[in-house]
Amino acid sequence: MNAVRTTLASLLALGAGPVLANAPAPAFDWAGLLPMVVIFVLFYFMLIRPQMKRAKEHKQMIDALQVGDEVVTGGGVLGKVTKVADAYVTLEIAKDTRIVVQRSSIQTVLPKGSIASV
Repeated sequence: MNAVRTTLASLLALGAGPVLANAPAPAFDWAGLLPMVVIFVLFYFMLIRPQMKRAKEHKQMIDALQVGDEVVTGGGVLGKVTKVADAYVTLEIAKDTRIVVQRSSIQTVLPKGSIASV
């Protein structure tokens, strides 16, 4: 064991240390970055893109609301649209019973006559 220590000490004394210190750095390993790129691509196509598509469809539905449409709110209230404003919609949920809700709280536009069948 002493012989190994002596040999290492003599190599360092002879200049082997600075030669190793001046060795070129290893090249960047792109294979280590590949799994993160693959995960990001999967997240984009499986989570982010479908959510953006649903949000775009919901915005188009909200923008197309008209008086007379039958809708369901996020809270599950069914009603007929009686007035449309910039940010709010007035719904008739029963005869002579109206509520005002935010446009963004409208979940679904139902086919005509759906409320009568409920």
